[in-house]
Amino acid sequence: MAMKSLILCSASIAALVLAAPANAQAVPTTPQDQTDLPATGTPARVDGDTVQTPPAPGQPATDQVATDQTDEDIVVTGVRASIVGALNVRKASTQIVDSIVSEDVGKLPDNNVVEALQRVTGVQVTNRTGGEAAAISIRGLPDALTTLNGRNIFTAAGQAFALQDISANLVKQVDVYKTRAAEQIETGLAGQIDVATRRPFDFDGFAISGLARGIYNEQADTYNPNAALLVSNRWETGIGDIGVLVNGSYTRTKYRDQTITAGALVPFATETPAAGSGLVPLQRIFPGDNNANWTPGLDRGLSTAPGSTLNINGVDTPYYLSRDAIFSSDLYGKRERPSANIALQWAPNSSSVYTAEVFYAGFRGETFNSLQFSFVDQPTNQPVGLYDGTNIVKTRSSSNVYGFNSGDYNRSKTDAFVYALNGKWDVGEHGKIIGDVAYQTSKVTSSFTAMRTERTAKQIDVDFNAGGGIPSYHFDNDALLTDPTQWNIGQFYDNANRDKGSALTGTLDGYYGWDEGFLRQIKAGFRYDNRKASTSVRTQDAGVLGRNLSTLPSEALFTNSDFFDGKSDSPSSWVLPNGYWLNANADTVRGLYGLKTSDQLSLQRVFDIDETTLAAYIQADGEVSIFGRPLKLQAGVRHITVDTDYNFFDRYNNGAQTFVSTGSERWLPSFTARYELTDTLRVRFNYGQTLRRPNFTDINPNFNLVGDLTNVGYGSGTAGTATLKPTHSKNYDVAVEWYFDRNSAIFVTGFRREVDGLVVPLTIRETILNNGIVAGATNSFAITRPVNASNGVLKGVELGLTYFPDYLPGPLKGLGFQGSLTVLDSKQNIPLSDAAGNITGQASSPFFGVSDLSYNATLAYDRGPVGARLSYIWRKAFLANNEARLFANPIGVWRNPEKSLDLQLTLNATDRLGFTFDAVNLLKAKQQTYYKFEDVGGPEQFNLGTTLLSRTFAIGARYTFK
Repeated sequence: MAMKSLILCSASIAALVLAAPANAQAVPTTPQDQTDLPATGTPARVDGDTVQTPPAPGQPATDQVATDQTDEDIVVTGVRASIVGALNVRKASTQIVDSIVSEDVGKLPDNNVVEALQRVTGVQVTNRTGGEAAAISIRGLPDALTTLNGRNIFTAAGQAFALQDISANLVKQVDVYKTRAAEQIETGLAGQIDVATRRPFDFDGFAISGLARGIYNEQADTYNPNAALLVSNRWETGIGDIGVLVNGSYTRTKYRDQTITAGALVPFATETPAAGSGLVPLQRIFPGDNNANWTPGLDRGLSTAPGSTLNINGVDTPYYLSRDAIFSSDLYGKRERPSANIALQWAPNSSSVYTAEVFYAGFRGETFNSLQFSFVDQPTNQPVGLYDGTNIVKTRSSSNVYGFNSGDYNRSKTDAFVYALNGKWDVGEHGKIIGDVAYQTSKVTSSFTAMRTERTAKQIDVDFNAGGGIPSYHFDNDALLTDPTQWNIGQFYDNANRDKGSALTGTLDGYYGWDEGFLRQIKAGFRYDNRKASTSVRTQDAGVLGRNLSTLPSEALFTNSDFFDGKSDSPSSWVLPNGYWLNANADTVRGLYGLKTSDQLSLQRVFDIDETTLAAYIQADGEVSIFGRPLKLQAGVRHITVDTDYNFFDRYNNGAQTFVSTGSERWLPSFTARYELTDTLRVRFNYGQTLRRPNFTDINPNFNLVGDLTNVGYGSGTAGTATLKPTHSKNYDVAVEWYFDRNSAIFVTGFRREVDGLVVPLTIRETILNNGIVAGATNSFAITRPVNASNGVLKGVELGLTYFPDYLPGPLKGLGFQGSLTVLDSKQNIPLSDAAGNITGQASSPFFGVSDLSYNATLAYDRGPVGARLSYIWRKAFLANNEARLFANPIGVWRNPEKSLDLQLTLNATDRLGFTFDAVNLLKAKQQTYYKFEDVGGPEQFNLGTTLLSRTFAIGARYTFK
């Protein structure tokens, strides 16, 4: 049994630790080990003027002190201290680690952790809507394990934590582990991101730091506050050293996202349909109509060659491919992020330290999306314009145009707490034991309401790509879009969710080191984690109300203006229900539709999960001399066992309960070698194995359904797969690093990930009765489920350079450069299936979210009172996701190349007071998507959506005393 083998393994490890010889030299190595002594790869001091590197595994602390006082003592401040500190993290670590180090207390030069990470080699940032970057991938993989001071953290019922919810003001350092040792938590194929907060023993005594910033969001034309305060002190008392730290932060952002989208491609009759087809000119061809023989959702879509035909009523009939709709989205949002960490440390003597801490991250968000949607699929007697050499329609008119506007309001709230107690004890003078217990809770609640209005316009004229992938369209009379008497009140949607998660985690680690001989360190440990998660939802909707929009009170109406900032030749204003009014008067609106009101509503459980993970590891460090140079070795193995119990409740079958229990165990070996060819040149090799656990939502078999809103004959939906298995990866890394100056280095890393059991979507046509769907009512749905049906290989090379030349004259002396280049190649098999879900073949595809090429370049300046960074980030086009299989376009949705030019300036008026100016997205970059699968598709003829990304400007002041 899995549990039994792990217990036996743990007992052996405990015996080994306790039996270690008494002449050991204690050397910390884990990310958790950041309470009084730094972890391997963590700078011992980055505040103030000195950056020191910690001892590498197996290296005596006494030798390191001598080194730090000579070659490794780099006296720098500000921006340069941050960059050089990060360089020293990599240099000292056994693993391949890239870092972000705060310039000073409360001085990480970015709005949140995700934005800070975009300058790390191999990290790609995306999802820049809402005035900030919100998602990252490491070497093309998106599932990095997120830890806080070495402890795994998560958001509610998810497996990951929303890194953007961690304020940069609270952060001391962020380490990005590209490779992993046996001592580290096993999950996250992409790597591990460890966020370190400050503790009172980081300071010699009293310290206080505060900052206040005003951030201007250009697109929303709003001014937003960002404030933080840290207070810390420590005292020598009769019971030992005691320290207390309180650090709090608050940010608020009001933003505006504007998107214009050309709809999906579907087949239409030509101006002269074939005789016997039963079609009229430019009629939309639905699957099954007139015995039309075409299948929606093919990977490559329908053929775009001129003269391509479909068999309709037994006749080979030429067709055009045109868009089914055109729509504009004007989203107004606000988010608030309160966060804090409190730490209490006690060192009763020189051989023990206790740390108690609480971390809180909150999120308050609301969005009001003003959506204007029009179908462009009705016949007209006007000819269409085609792209040269294709049957794809570029320009067309449509008569009797049905359209709807929708006022969509979403509100969400997140509260996440981590409570932790850590103890470190010296075993004599030569060993150390570290114990850590943490309990965390996270809860997310959200609600969504939307009211539609509808009308039929006489005509619309569309150019689906009027230039740069941006469509153009106008109605016969655009002024009617803002006239409420032209709109009738349509459907109403009313949903809510609640996700909760908790975890109780305990770890026990011990290590011993030797000053000489081959064996330099043995480390072993045990981890227990009990994770609980649950999700509850409610949904209700209603059909057309049968009233005119003008019958609602004036405050219930909203009219936007200046949509898309003149960058599209399209309507810039329309009227619709006010989402804020809908939220404030939800019961009134429910009453209009005859729906249940708040006193009658309740959430229904969807699933709950109880998962227990036990892990144990043993790891050894060794050193030999080859040609008079040290070769440092680290090898270990980690054993994990996971037992999971699931309860699922079927919302469409009176809450019928299904119980599933699964278990698994695995041994995960790791090995690292680091050879110092010279004092400045070293090579590393790493082999390791990691896992990706299925998301809890991916194993929930309950349906999420959408009706037949596009008239294809069936709706769409998603559901999980309870039998999903973890994804497993074998990882290889080889790095060459040249530290050619104490402030400068260049490194090249080649890597390969062999991934088994990748989760990919599989779509099956299903009949689901009693589903409660009102809008687009149907019993037939294309249901997409995740399956472990793909294997893949991700490989690449990353190049990094940090260069601060010492020979520059005069005011140029503080100039430096930091940059990186990442080249990736990924390939996975994607199963092809028929409508019944039978796998009929295999296709090849890149990994989702992987850009083949990305780079970042930062020009840094730090001299006297002035510090500055000018950073440019760029990544090549990439496959973002696959679309629902409802249409005739290529299935893949790709993102255009993404870029950002950012500027940070600091002027230190005194040693304690500084003023800052920041600008993000100076080039006003856009986010654009298009359809593509293999060699079919592209941004010109298959353009999809364009979103304007806002520029932000910030002015602030910082005060620090310590």
